[in-house]
Parts: sequence; C-alpha cells; structure tokens
Amino acid sequence: MKLNYLKIVWRNLMKSKVFSGINILGLAIGIAVCMMILLFVITEFSYDRFHRNGDHIYRVMRSFDDNGLRRSVPSVSPPYSAALQNDYPYAIKQATRVEMSTAVITVDNEPFNEKKVLMADPNFFSFFSFKLLEGNPKTVLSDPGSVVMTVSAAKKYFGNHDPIGKVVTMDQDLSLKVTGIMEDVPVNSHLDFNMIVPLANYSNVSTFTDWTRNRLYTYVELNDGITEAQVEKNFPSFMEKYMGNAMEKMGMHFELSLTPLHDIYFEPFISDRVKHGDKNIVYIFLSVAILILLIACINFVNLSTIRALDRSKEIGVRKAMGAMKGALRWQFISESIILTTFACMLSIILVFIFLPLYNNVLDQSMTFTGAFSYILLFIPLVILVVGFLAGLYPAFFLSSFSPIASLKGRLNLGTKGVFIRQTMVVVQFSISVLLIIGTIIIMYQMSYIRHKDVGYNKEQTVILKMDNRALISGQSAFKSELNGNDNIMAVSRMSGEPGGFFDGMTFDVEGKDGLLWKASTEFSDLDYVKALGLKIVAGRDFSASFSTDTISAALINETAATELGFTPETAVGKWIKNSLRDSVRRVIVGVVRDFNYMSLKEKVSPLVIAPVKDYRVILVRIKPGHLETGVAAIREAYRRVAPGLPFEFDFLDQKFDLLYKKDLRQQTILSIFSCLAIFIACMGLFGLSSFVTTKRIKEIGIRKTLGSSVSGIVLLLAKDLLRPIVIAIFIAIPLGYIFMNYWLQNFAYRISLSWWIFLIASLFAFCIALFTVCYHTIKAAAANPISSLRSE
Repeated sequence: MKLNYLKIVWRNLMKSKVFSGINILGLAIGIAVCMMILLFVITEFSYDRFHRNGDHIYRVMRSFDDNGLRRSVPSVSPPYSAALQNDYPYAIKQATRVEMSTAVITVDNEPFNEKKVLMADPNFFSFFSFKLLEGNPKTVLSDPGSVVMTVSAAKKYFGNHDPIGKVVTMDQDLSLKVTGIMEDVPVNSHLDFNMIVPLANYSNVSTFTDWTRNRLYTYVELNDGITEAQVEKNFPSFMEKYMGNAMEKMGMHFELSLTPLHDIYFEPFISDRVKHGDKNIVYIFLSVAILILLIACINFVNLSTIRALDRSKEIGVRKAMGAMKGALRWQFISESIILTTFACMLSIILVFIFLPLYNNVLDQSMTFTGAFSYILLFIPLVILVVGFLAGLYPAFFLSSFSPIASLKGRLNLGTKGVFIRQTMVVVQFSISVLLIIGTIIIMYQMSYIRHKDVGYNKEQTVILKMDNRALISGQSAFKSELNGNDNIMAVSRMSGEPGGFFDGMTFDVEGKDGLLWKASTEFSDLDYVKALGLKIVAGRDFSASFSTDTISAALINETAATELGFTPETAVGKWIKNSLRDSVRRVIVGVVRDFNYMSLKEKVSPLVIAPVKDYRVILVRIKPGHLETGVAAIREAYRRVAPGLPFEFDFLDQKFDLLYKKDLRQQTILSIFSCLAIFIACMGLFGLSSFVTTKRIKEIGIRKTLGSSVSGIVLLLAKDLLRPIVIAIFIAIPLGYIFMNYWLQNFAYRISLSWWIFLIASLFAFCIALFTVCYHTIKAAAANPISSLRSE
C-alpha cells in the first residue's frame, strides 16, 4: 500500500470532519456490536469444553410421560451409578454422582449460608478436569470428613491464612477438614459450586438406597469406541430389571437416555440446579450482529459513494495524468481498508468501555482474554472482508467517471446509482423497523406477563427455605409465634412455592376403573390456601376442625376436576389415592380456582394439594402496610428457633420475576441493539440528505428566485428522501409479524399482535427519519439563493 494513499485518506478526513466521523463511527459501532456478540457466542458454545475426556462423558437422563408430554429430568436415585457400572463394565469406564445443595458453614463459631455446595463421589476430580491447586485428585475426597474449597471460598472463610488442615462445621453437626483447594469454577461450567463434600456422609440415609428417591445427577464416562446408542439400547431391560415393580405400582413408565456433556448447557428447560443457556437467544444475537454490521457497511458504501462530487476534480486530474482504472480502484479499495482499520481500532476501544455494562446486563463474566485467539482472527478478517467489500462499489463507481466531466464538475451520477443507494436505504430501515417492532412486542409481552393476574397473592409474601436442622425441628414453634403476631396474615409450610419445584404423582381415582391419573402435587399443611390467597370455587378449605384432614383430605384445582370428567361441584366428595405415598384414600374436600403455579409459558396443569409432612419451604404472608415490621417479626422468630444461624429470605414476587430473567435480558439487549441500528441508519440518512441537498443546491436557488416557499422546497426534498423509508416500513411489518408471532409461541399466555404495535413502530422510525432529513432540507431551503447561484 503506497504511502501517498495514507496522506490522501488523512487529507480527506480533515477536509470533511463531520462526514468522515459519521462514516467511521457508524462502521465502528457495527464492528463493536459484532465483537461483543462474538464474545457472548464463544462463551456460550465453550461450556464444559475444558474437560479432558469431555467427548466421552454423558449425564444419565430419566424421561416419562406427563399428560401427553414427554419430559426429561436429570435426577436419578443413588443406586443407578453402581448398577450401571456393574451391568455394563465393557461400556462404562467410570461413573460419578453429584448432588447440589445448600448448607450452613460454621467457622470459628461464625455461621455462613453457603448456597453452592456440591456433594460428590471420591473420584470427582479424576472424572472431571477441575484444577486442584492443593491436594491429590485421587484421594482428596476419599475421607468422608474432608472438604475441598475454591480459592474464593477459602478466602471468604479463612482470609489470607492457609486453609489446608483447617476444620469447618457443616449444618452444625458435621466436622470437615479442608484437604484441597481448587481454582474457582470456570464461568463456562454447567456445574457451579464453592465447595465439595464427600457424598459418603449421606450413604446411611434410608433414601440413599431407594430406587424411587431421585435426588442426584449421575455422569458416566464411556470407553473408547463405545457410542451412546450402544449403551442406550440396553436401558429398557435395565429399567425393567431394577424398576419394573416400582413402575407398575406407580403406573408410570420411565426410560433412560444419555446426554453428552457438551450438550447439557443447551438442554431445553428442565428442573435442575445447573446452568443452562438458550440456543435460540444465541442465534438471535448472531442474526442481530449480522444485521447491524450490514447496516454499518451499507452506510459506509453509501457515504463513500456520495462523496464523488467532492472528489470529482481529484479523479479528473489523476485520469488526465495517466492513472489507469485499475490503479484508481486499488486506491479506493485501499482507502476503504484504511478507514475500516481506523473503525476497528475505535471499535476495540468501544468494546473495552462498554464490556462491563454488557456483562452486567447478560449476567456474564466475558473478557477479551477468554476469546483472544478468536478476536485475533476476527479483526483482520473484518478489515479485509468488510474493507474490500465496502470499498468495491465506490471504487468501480468513482473510477468510471469521464475525466472531462470530472474536471468540469458535471458528473452524471445516473439513475442506476440512485436506485442502488435507495435500495440500500430500504434495507437499512427495514432492519431497523424490524428490530423496533421486535422490541415493542417483547416489552409489551413481558409487561403483560409481569402484571397478569396469576390467581394467587405474591406481594408481601416471604419465602424461607427449610435448609437447616434447627428450623426443621423448630418449625411448629416458628409458625405458632408468627401466627400470634399482628403483622402476619398467614403462615404455611409446603413442598414448593409457586414457580418452584412440584412433585409429579399418580393417583387412583374414584370411578376410573383402576386407571392411574397423573398430576402435579403440592404437599402442605392446612394453611396453604390462606397463605397464597387462593379462591375456593366448590367445597371447603382444609380445616383443623376436621381431624381427618391431615391424613385423608385433598384439594384439587379446576383443571384437575375437568380432566377427571367432573365439575367442581361434583368433584367434591370423590376419593383419590396417591399410588406411592398414601396408605388410605383421600377425599376431595374442595376445588380451588386455577392459579399459575408454574411459569406463564405453560398452561395450568392438574394439581393436587395434600396435607403431607414433606415440607421444603415456609411461606409467610405479611399484612399490607406492615412490611418492615413483618420482616422484623419473622427475623425475631427465626432467631428464637435457629439462634446463631444467618437469616436469609426471598420475596415471592421477586422469585416470580426470576422465571422470566432470560426473557427480560433478551428484551434489554434487543432494545439496545434496536437503538444502535436506528442510530447507524440515521447517520447514513443524515449523510445522504446532505448529499442530496448539495447536489440540488442550485435548483433550490432557482426555485426560490422564482418564488417557491421554504415549506414547498422542504416538502420537495423530503419526499424523495423519505420514499425509501416508507417502502422499508411496508417490508418490515409482515416480516415482524411472522418472526414475533413465532417468538410468542414460547408463552402459553400471550398478547395479540394488534395493528397499533406496528403503527407505533412505523411512526417512530418515520419520525426519526423525518427529523434527520429535515435538518439539511430546511437549512438548504432557508439559505440565500444568491449564495447558491453566484458561481453561475
């Protein structure tokens, strides 16, 4: 590349600073968006790729029929691991089990709530490739009294002191010695934990040997040459051998399958406690990146082309001096590559500035170092490909000028050039309007979800997990004290709060001739309806006045009554019996109005509420206007039953919002991208309007001399400039309808795509374009005609 090309580029930049700034900044923003999305995509697809034998590792999945839907869950019972290794030694090299948990960790009499505890088999560090800094991978978990901590956890509990050999107490009765320190879990691991405790500490619990108690995850490593299909074909006989009688008793059929380690992160939504991503969001991000880069490149091409008038004499002189078309084309392509290089340098600065904010919105920890090799490949590729392609059309367009016409300043830009420029503006604004439509619909849908009546009261309701023995043993006293407090409306213990975990059970039902019926099940005390503010539509609520309610009563929802072939009124008095847990029949004493106990992405399904002592959480509903005093009362009652233990809680409405956390992130990111897209497109329109008004400046002067008004001239100029915007709107509306209607299928409860949504998006884009165009058109129309006609 010749040195004089750099000089020419610099002189042109300085000659028209605003124009050059628009050109470079638009491209820089597009490249910066691509780099940030590239970081996100690389991180998403890198999950669990750091494990040495990751290609041979699989997670065991259990699937079953749930009212016509095939559901897969990763939880299996503890005996699966040994049985699989025993029955298929030729296929399975090794297996390991992990269970996610929370615990109270006490160090020097100071308790901490640790929410990321992993209980695992002794071979955990030999099976996976998490890096140990201290300790032997083969023996670090061999002693049940050992614990391995991450660097961050060790610093949290022991500061700068050496933690090896130190003792911590878990859940107030289990002493553990620190035998190993590992690096913090990589951000691209589906397993996320701060400490690992040997699973052997719980092997003497009765449920540990029960094949029907599914509580942990089992991973297997297959031998070389063994495929998952070869192993899976044996699973039907395996399940019949070990689970045949249990499945017959429950009236359910379970199947096993293997999910590759690298696919776990992108598994569809399932009920587990590991990290999950959404491939659809990744592909949406990629699409948006390509679209925004396309808008930026179109700007670059358009703005480079319309500067032909400013450089016409330069082109004429070069041609008169003997410059060949090839040399001129190479010059312009070289200039385009130089400008792209400037834009890339600016884009890197923009990424460094905005990456912390981007990480915060996405709840990620992305860095340049994590994708350094990809960035090294991406930047030169962008410079060469974008620079060459973006400079290709201007190079051929500018080098084709006649030298005589160039020197006289009488360039005929032709209808073909106008058509190409207008087509590119149509593409730009079609993309922009499409993104605006998507943003409005997503915002409207999420607002609808968050404000929809879900059928229960979620405001001012506190959730406490029963995750320590003190609260479990003192739960009755805890509830009694709160029930006597004037700030508390209701207290209930249950197996899972709305939006949380619900058991799936099968039931014998009166009049169904032995056919087993499947339903979600909530185990609770007698105050469940009161605590959630549910409505009884038939029959009655649970009541302590009926001594049999604790063992032989049940409530169902309206959907359950309908599915069983009853009306709410006729369902009352019928009996049902849990085929696995009930020793006696339960009488349906009442029917509650349907409420969305799961995400609004799912239709309400049949639900049975039964007073069974299998509690995992406590819900405390505070009286309106008594939030602070109510929380203080809960804290005091907690202190009495669990003295010295940390008090932590969640609000039910906040837990509800977490169900849609990913969708809200998608809304935020798409909103930002839409703003960037319309901003880049308007930068191009700003430059185009400047070109059009400059080209027609003498025409404007003549029209004013002949008596045309300013408003008439503005209308004349704006009409031509805004015609492509109108065409873009008509293209974007049907595309927006198709894409967003597809997106809305993810929700069982969704908005309708009303006409006003598309009208608002169209008016918004049109008004922004009109404002952009009017700056130059009004300025040109109001100028003194003598100035524009003087050279004639």
